[in-house]
Formats: sequence, structure tokens, C-alpha cells
Amino acid sequence: MRAKKKTVSKSVPKADLKLDLLPGLIGYQLRLAQLAVFGDFAAELKDFDISPGRFGVLVLISANPGMTQSLLASATQLDRSTMVAVIDQLEARGLMERRASPTDRRSNALVLTEEGEKLLKLLKRRIKKHEARIAAAMTSAETTTLVELLTRVRTRLQSAPGRPKRTAA
Repeated sequence: MRAKKKTVSKSVPKADLKLDLLPGLIGYQLRLAQLAVFGDFAAELKDFDISPGRFGVLVLISANPGMTQSLLASATQLDRSTMVAVIDQLEARGLMERRASPTDRRSNALVLTEEGEKLLKLLKRRIKKHEARIAAAMTSAETTTLVELLTRVRTRLQSAPGRPKRTAA
């Protein structure tokens, strides 16, 4: 027997929805912006089955061939177990591989495969279009200022004691 979902008999029309303090909260506006940006990212790259986090991982490995999993986890702010799962998925798709580190037998060196480099080149072209749509509402100076302000907020919050690590890519 299926349980019936509770429904509200009278919904508030969107135009009448009171948001109270939400529109003035930085976190609220950042979250709405993140949803819009990730939605646009997903639409631009829908044919490639790649998330923003995995795109970032591919970029970092390409720019730093031979980097260790630990360094990659630190750069992406992911815990080690999440990083292993991300690497496993990218490796299973044939986009990257682990190789024995030439300097440390205890760690792996990460490199993109030829297929990974080829895909990344294509993704970068698509990401430029995506980024242009994000920046279209701003001047070049405003875009620079926004990036600087977001960097300042992130840096400040990340240096706070007891800050939890991210676990999703």
C-alpha cells in the first residue's frame, strides 16, 4: 500500500511569496547563482557526462602531469576517499591513468590519457562559451571584481578554524 503524500491545499502564488531576509543574504544569492551556473554548465556539456568538479580535476591533472592523488585532493578540497572514487571513475572512462611515481613508491602519478587530453580540449572550448554567458551581465572590470571578491570570501572562510572538508565532486 502506498502512502499518500501530504499536499498543501492552498499554495502561495510565487508573486506573493515573501522571502523576508533571504534576498539580502550573501549565501542565499551565491546559492541561487551556483544553481544557475551549474544548470548552464550542465546544459553546455550535457553530451559529455561531466560535472564541474570532474572538469576541474581533468584541468588540474592536465596542467600538472604526474601530480599525486594527495596533491589533487588538496587542490580540489576533497577528502581522500572521495578523491579515490573520482579518480576511479575518470580512469574507468579511459580519461586518465595512475602510474607509479618516479619519486615516491608509496604514491601514484596521475596523467591524462590521449583520450582525456582530447576531451579536455573540447570541453575547454565549451566552457569558454559557458563563462561568456555568465559574464555577459557584467563589464570586464565587474567580472574581475566579482572574482576577486569571491576569492576573498572563500579564502577567509577556508582559514576559519574547524572548517569541514568537502566530500562531493
